[in-house]
Order: sequence, then structure tokens, then C-alpha cells
Amino acid sequence: MGFLGIPGMSFSLKRAVGVTKVKQKVARATGIPTTARGRDMKAGRAAQNLITGKGGRVKAAKTLATMKIVDNFLGTNKGRRRK
Repeated sequence: MGFLGIPGMSFSLKRAVGVTKVKQKVARATGIPTTARGRDMKAGRAAQNLITGKGGRVKAAKTLATMKIVDNFLGTNKGRRRK
């Protein structure tokens, strides 16, 4: 069942207030995903590139630093990744 018990109808307070739109804009502007899975995958790739030197170590280090800033800003860093 959806919103008010009508099949196919749903309501999201976050979408209505605009939280989703802000998160999408942050993700597009920074290149950092807002989902936990997306951030974990990106952090893994950046760490792997940092170790192997593929794609430039400086770029990988900047990506990890930017992800840490975005996590702190969004309040989504719940101790899942090592610092």
C-alpha cells in the first residue's frame, strides 16, 4: 500500500522538503556519491589507486580527503571506514 492506502501512491517527506535534491547537487558537484555503498566503492578504488599508483597518487589522495569532508558535512561517517 502507498500513501493513504492507495496503491501506487507514495509520499516522501525528504523529497518534499528538498533534502534529496540538495544531496544530489552535492554528489554531482563533488563527484562523491551520497549512498554508503557508493562511497565505500569509491573509497576502495581510490585506496587501491593510491597503493598501485594507477591514475595518480595525488588524485587518489585528494579523492579520499574530499570524501572525508563530504562525510563530515553530511554526518554520514559512522566509523565505517578507517581514517
